[in-house]
Amino acid sequence: MEFLSLFFVALSLSADCFAVALSGSISMRTVSRLRALRTSLAFGFFQFLMPVLGWLAGRTIVEVISAYDHWVAFALLAFVGGRMVWQSLRERDQETLGADITRGFLLLTLSVATSLDALAVGLSFAFLQVDIVRASLTIGIVAFLATAIGFLLGRKVGKMLGRGAKLVGGLVLLGIGVSILLTHIL
Repeated sequence: MEFLSLFFVALSLSADCFAVALSGSISMRTVSRLRALRTSLAFGFFQFLMPVLGWLAGRTIVEVISAYDHWVAFALLAFVGGRMVWQSLRERDQETLGADITRGFLLLTLSVATSLDALAVGLSFAFLQVDIVRASLTIGIVAFLATAIGFLLGRKVGKMLGRGAKLVGGLVLLGIGVSILLTHIL
């Protein structure tokens, strides 16, 4: 597989990382470089790891997972996004913080949810005899950069939106989840 094709695969796989970082950072009052770096590393690592696992797993396991991976991604994103929307509507205090997507279980959940498609891509790489190390490194680096850019843009947008930032961030996550679900169902 030539590099340009691989780059476009990596770019398409990292679109969810970008969108989650953008919406997550919009809803946070402050986004430090450490938080953005931690999230970018986690998203990039899982985007690197999943193609390798798909490549190693073989056809049987991926077929089982691919039957419901979109439901898992939808459920995780709907839970996080729905919680953010619910909190934004419930809270009246303008000073409340948005959900911190940069640590703990929430970071792990979002890292897995945004990288499930990369598992199936890894399987296809095995059949196409793609150099999995080169491919996974490219995907991981592109996802890292897309996440970092999402944080930078989200921080600027969050300052402009103020109080409604958590609502917008939650709605974006819900939209990503619905998009993943509809893409696989239709």
